[in-house]
Amino acid sequence: MKYEIIIFDADETLFDFIKSERDAFKNTMLEFDIEYNEDHHLKIYHGINADIWKEFEKGLITQERLKIERFKRLSHKLNTKFDEVAFAKSYMKHLSNASFLYDDSIDLVESLHKDYKLTIVTNGLTDVQNTRIRKSIIAKYFEDIVISEEVKVSKPNPEIFELALKNLNHTDKSKVLIVGDSLTSDIQGGINFGIDTCWFNPNKKINETSIKPTYEISNIMELKDILKN
Repeated sequence: MKYEIIIFDADETLFDFIKSERDAFKNTMLEFDIEYNEDHHLKIYHGINADIWKEFEKGLITQERLKIERFKRLSHKLNTKFDEVAFAKSYMKHLSNASFLYDDSIDLVESLHKDYKLTIVTNGLTDVQNTRIRKSIIAKYFEDIVISEEVKVSKPNPEIFELALKNLNHTDKSKVLIVGDSLTSDIQGGINFGIDTCWFNPNKKINETSIKPTYEISNIMELKDILKN
């Protein structure tokens, strides 16, 4: 076997984070008695959240500040006053209880864990990911689950991958593959660390960056074909 360790990203790779986010955001807005229009409000929040996580990847903002700042920006954008701290706390409560897997995720990890050591490395908030991922029905198939806020380092920093391999008592990078949906986080992180990468690209986006993954798949089950070959 070419690989012995498979590192998975969590959200938008194995877990349907978009569905979780939509559910949590709606419930929080309603909890704060804000007349909710999903097409309007969720679109605005998506833009704010995407921008702030990019800032985080670049080291421009901490995860602790990110938790509140995104809702401070939302309040300003909507011209609607609410307690950003309380809003953030409510949102994370709802999000932590919204764990949805993609249809093929269970079958994939159940089959792979027999032959490979599996681990998850996620850029996420501990309170949220601990419930959504560590208590999910697929958690038992993973040797370890590394959450960025918990270990104080995040993708694409190679240190988080170094920590993940250390936890598995593994040193041979040539036997490691990372699978994830984000070019700038998962794939760039894998490249930074010197391991092979597999870009999960279900929407078949055009890669207009200089980031070149080792493999690209549009269906997560295609990973099994890569591993066979």
